[in-house]
Amino acid sequence: MHHAQAVEMTALIEARTENKGLSLLGARISHSQAEEMRFMERWLKSRGEPAEMKMPGMDGMDMSGMDHSSHHSMLMPGMLTAKQMDALKKAKGAEFDRLFLTGMIQHHTGALVMVKDLFDTAGAGQEAEVFNFATDVDSGQRAEIRIMQTMLGKNP
Repeated sequence: MHHAQAVEMTALIEARTENKGLSLLGARISHSQAEEMRFMERWLKSRGEPAEMKMPGMDGMDMSGMDHSSHHSMLMPGMLTAKQMDALKKAKGAEFDRLFLTGMIQHHTGALVMVKDLFDTAGAGQEAEVFNFATDVDSGQRAEIRIMQTMLGKNP
């Protein structure tokens, strides 16, 4: 779910920026997120676990009449709110670039929080495959955050 939002964010780039650097960054993020999603789906499927995430307490509930803003607490760390996503979709040019970069830094920082939570949980992250995956996510997201901070510095 967290990864899907990053992919959704990068899909907005093409129509909204003139910044070649941002387009290249978006392609990089989209690729790494897609690879990570494939790994997680494979890992879950090979263990007979569902790859779709059930929202707690949402079973059979009609979502249409509900106020979606009240679901903010269910967002994973760093995920953009509906309001933030909306602002991103409406923005163009330099304003889009700024919102994308700050939003994706927030999003990636959330991924680092989740990796830290995994390694801080006793007995978790021990399996070699998961350990390597989480370590790769951590270093990859840190590298992308550094690139985005540099880009933000160039486009204050």
